[in-house]
Amino acid sequence: MSEQTEHTEHTATSLEKPYQRPAPQEILGQAGRRGPFRYGERIQVTDTKGRKNTFLLDPHGYFQSVRGSFHHRDVVGMDEGSVIETDAGHELLLLRPLLADYVLSMPRGAQVVYPKDSGQVIAMGDIFPGARVLEAGVGSGALTMNLLSAIGESGHLLSIERREDFAQIAASNVDAWFGRHHPAWELRTGDFADVVAARVESGSIDRVVLDMLAPWENVEAASSALAPGGLFLAYVATVTQLSRTVEALRHSGLFTEPESWESMVRTWNVDGLAVRPDHRMVAHTGFLLTARRLATGSQPLTRKRPPARGAYDEGGYWLPDDVKERTSTDKKVRRVLRDCRAKQPADATVVRRGTADYSQDGDHA
Repeated sequence: MSEQTEHTEHTATSLEKPYQRPAPQEILGQAGRRGPFRYGERIQVTDTKGRKNTFLLDPHGYFQSVRGSFHHRDVVGMDEGSVIETDAGHELLLLRPLLADYVLSMPRGAQVVYPKDSGQVIAMGDIFPGARVLEAGVGSGALTMNLLSAIGESGHLLSIERREDFAQIAASNVDAWFGRHHPAWELRTGDFADVVAARVESGSIDRVVLDMLAPWENVEAASSALAPGGLFLAYVATVTQLSRTVEALRHSGLFTEPESWESMVRTWNVDGLAVRPDHRMVAHTGFLLTARRLATGSQPLTRKRPPARGAYDEGGYWLPDDVKERTSTDKKVRRVLRDCRAKQPADATVVRRGTADYSQDGDHA
């Protein structure tokens, strides 16, 4: 079951003035959004039924919903956590969205990695400040934002995405969250193995994080990039993908025994003595698996049981339909991309061609 929520991105109406690109934020990320509400920053409005709307505060903006409406100028200057009452007599809670809220409301070109899984990636992947991380399968940028928050400005994240339109949408989403281009982020398009061969020094990466259809095809490239003791982490949707990736890691002889798991989240209703689990839960969204890079010349520990017969079959190239992955239509992606480009800040992240030098590649702002 996919994770569901009432988060929506609400477009404030403004007939007096066309939309202007926001100026780069002086202090990166959430640290630059402390204090009272200001124009140009994102606000989250929650009603008494838990419905959430997220939008940017604009001098000419006007918020309207079934629970009431207000001009943006009426809430600018208020402290975060304020509760207002609308003309219709309904209460609205005003907060800045958390990263988990933003991920579920931002424009999407591809399916996002949900908070319950991205949290596991950060913790079980041991993503630390200053880490050198290689990510493939950027999608809409949800996991990218969590990785950048964890490594900080002193780390380095190289993100690789096959589709340039997805990369552009992700760049817009990430820039919008941090308020400007994150200095630790490099975004490139192309095939994972080709970009790694051209742009990554052997043994220079601390963590490799793959969110793609066939991560087993890139085990060799990942092993080349990882430093001894470095961690390989893959996020996959189906049992077949999980099996093939685990067996490819074992067959390579370059990694420790892989560990794999899934997480499920069930919320509870707590109301006096009426304490019970909710009827709905966030069950399967994907599998996570990790393995550590062995030192050169070392062999994995001997397994107590031999591998299953037929574990190393040679399959062809996989398509999203092969694993029943939900994909956006080209028309929807073009619409999302158009909207995202209009909202990018002045110093928007540049999407670079995967194997080109900085002096050769074209800027795709």
